[in-house]
Order: sequence, then C-alpha cells, then structure tokens
Amino acid sequence: MNTADQYLKTIYLVQRIEDGPAATGALADRLGVSPASVNEMVGKLQERGLVEHEKYRGATLTEDGEERASDALQTYCILERFLANVLEVDDFRMEAKQLESVIDETVAERLDTIIDREPQCPECFHAEEDMCTYLVEEGEAD
Repeated sequence: MNTADQYLKTIYLVQRIEDGPAATGALADRLGVSPASVNEMVGKLQERGLVEHEKYRGATLTEDGEERASDALQTYCILERFLANVLEVDDFRMEAKQLESVIDETVAERLDTIIDREPQCPECFHAEEDMCTYLVEEGEAD
C-alpha cells in the first residue's frame, strides 16, 4: 500500500466518522502529519480523480477513490487479523500501521488465505476505534 492509499483509507474512515467530508485537520491528526502535507496530497489525489475537495468543507472520495480506499482498508484488516489471531502480537494495531505501507496486494492475498476474515470486510471496520469490529469485540470479551 502506498502513501496515496493510506490517505484514501484515512479519508474513507474520517468520512464515516464525520458522516460527511473529511476535514483537513482531522486527516492531519489521524495521519500524524501537518495540515499542509494533507492539502498537498489531497490536491494530488484530486488531480488523479480520486478525491473531490471543497475548501473549508473537506475531502470526499470519488467512486474510484472509494474503491481504492476500500481495498486499502481490506489490506489493513488482513494485517490486523493476521498479527492478532495468527501471530498473537500484543500491539497488533501499531504493527499493522507500520506494515501497511510495505505490504503489496500479493502478500495481502496470501495472508488472507490463512486468516479468518469476516465476509463483510472491510465494512466491519470500526472507524473510531481504527480496527476491525471483530477484534474490538474480542478485546472486550477478554
């Protein structure tokens, strides 16, 4: 997953949380970057037809952008489940965040064959908790 995909995934999640356009500040906070960096990348994504940006309102994914964001989120979910359920990594969220930028589609597909992923993934992702709903429920049960 490249940087553009990480931005698309984050826009997708913030749109779900805010039930509307993703504000630059919210994106910057979630990504741990400056608002200027967000504006620059959102501009590039808009040029590629993946995002529509309205000044002072925020970014909204286009249909193509939403498809790529959903794919990126699914890769992230696969990583979380693999780290949590197969490798039993305690801080699987931090590890998944670090690995998501270097995992390609082929590796994600292979990891997917050995995890128990929900069929509704990535729609089962809990945007505010920034993790799979299934993993949230598992954590609450412990």
